[in-house]
Amino acid sequence: MRQASVYVDLDGHELCLEHLDPDERKLLARIRRRARASPDWDAFDNYWTNAVPTFYEARGLPRKEVPGTLLWRIAQDLSSCLGIAAGLVRPDDYQGDLEDLVRGKFASQRAFCEATGPSEAMLSHVLAGRKDLSLAKLTGALARIGYRLRIVPMPECARPREQKQTG
Repeated sequence: MRQASVYVDLDGHELCLEHLDPDERKLLARIRRRARASPDWDAFDNYWTNAVPTFYEARGLPRKEVPGTLLWRIAQDLSSCLGIAAGLVRPDDYQGDLEDLVRGKFASQRAFCEATGPSEAMLSHVLAGRKDLSLAKLTGALARIGYRLRIVPMPECARPREQKQTG
């Protein structure tokens, strides 16, 4: 049976596995087996945060470059899946994305609100999860600053149990 050549992460990004050499593929298989076995989240993190750097350091890659490797990214994503499944991590949602946008592109919440329309009080409630903007208001606000909403598949590990697909 041929191993899949793409890994889809929590954000829906496809990560190509075709360029992994045989030893990297073996390590990836071990990491995936550990994650599938539903270990304790901390135990899994202790495993992969040691295994991946040890693997690449043996190949001469400096430790500071290890987090840029594909295996690191996949192991980190699998860790996030385990954290979500255990209820210890909240899956990404629009409030988190909106907060990242506000913090990353604007000097303040006030500046964001002036550029997009919602009041500061409403934005504060939305970011805290106490209220929601209507789809029309959110879409309009984002369009004013050159952004849009997008519907993407929910990762398997973030789906409520009754929505998980079998097969």
